[in-house]
Amino acid sequence: MTGSSDSPQSAGSAGTLVLAGTPIGAISDAPPRLAQELAVADVVAAEDTRRMKRLTQALGVQVSGRVVSYFEGNEAARTPELVEALLAGSRVLLVTDAGMPSVSDPGYRLVAAAVEHDIKVTAVPGPSAVLTALALSGLPVDRFCFEGFLPRKAGERLSRLKDVAGERRTLVYFEAPHRLDDTLAAMVEAFGGTRRAAVCRELTKTYEEVKRGPLDELAEWAAEGVRGEITVVVEGAPEKSGDDLTPEELVRRVRVREEAGERRKEAIASVAQEAGLPKREVFDAVVAAKNADRTTP
Repeated sequence: MTGSSDSPQSAGSAGTLVLAGTPIGAISDAPPRLAQELAVADVVAAEDTRRMKRLTQALGVQVSGRVVSYFEGNEAARTPELVEALLAGSRVLLVTDAGMPSVSDPGYRLVAAAVEHDIKVTAVPGPSAVLTALALSGLPVDRFCFEGFLPRKAGERLSRLKDVAGERRTLVYFEAPHRLDDTLAAMVEAFGGTRRAAVCRELTKTYEEVKRGPLDELAEWAAEGVRGEITVVVEGAPEKSGDDLTPEELVRRVRVREEAGERRKEAIASVAQEAGLPKREVFDAVVAAKNADRTTP
C-alpha cells in the first residue's frame, strides 16, 4: 500500500504561495512563523531585497532559497516567473517592506494569478498599520473601510474624498508625510472641520505618536510639517437626516463638487443622495442661492 506525503510540495503537485506579514516598526513584533518560512522557502520574493536581508539578520535566519526582487516596477513582468516556480512545486514566500503583502503593497497580482492556476495560497499573519492605527485612534472600530493612498493630484484627491463624505463607517488612509497637510486640508473641505480624526505616526517605532482631534485642528498642526510613516483614521459621517442640513450647507456641498470638476446636475444628485433628500429640494436651494447672488448689490 502506497502512503501519501504530508509535504506541502508533493511530487507532481503545485507548490504554495505564502504571504508573510513583516514588522511595521519593532523587529520583535515579527511572528515566529516568519523566521520558519524564510528558512524553508524555495523562493523568497521581496519588495526590497536589502531590507529583507537586514530583517533576516535581525531574526538570525539563514535563507537557503533563491531571493528575487518583487516591487511595483517589476511586478507585472516577474509574476509569470513566480507562477511558473509555483506550478513546478516550489514554496514561494512573498514579503514586503512592512505589513501585509497586497495591502497597498505588491502582491495582489501574484495572488490573483495563483488563484487562477488553482495554486494554494496561505498567509503568515503579522503586524498591520491599518488595524493598529484603528485600534489606537479612539474612533469607532465596529465598522470601518480601508481607502489606501489618496491620489496625488489635488482635484482627484478631493473628488475621491467627496465620494465617501457620507460614508458612516470609520475611514482609514495611508499618506506620505510631505502630502499630509494637503490631505487634511482636503478632508476639511470634503468632510467638514469638526469631523474627528487621528493621525498615527511611526507606529511601534521609537517616536510613535497619535495626534487626535477635529480635522481643522489636525490640518493646522500638520501645516508645520510632519515626518515618518503616516496612517490617518477619520470618523464616519454622522447619522443625521437631511432635515438637519440648512439650504446654505446643501449649496456649499454642491459648490465643492462643482469646483472639483463635477457638472451641476451630477453634483446636485450626489448631494441629495448623501443627505437622503429629494433632488428637487437641493436644486431649489441652489437656484435660490443663485438668485440671491444676482440681486446682491
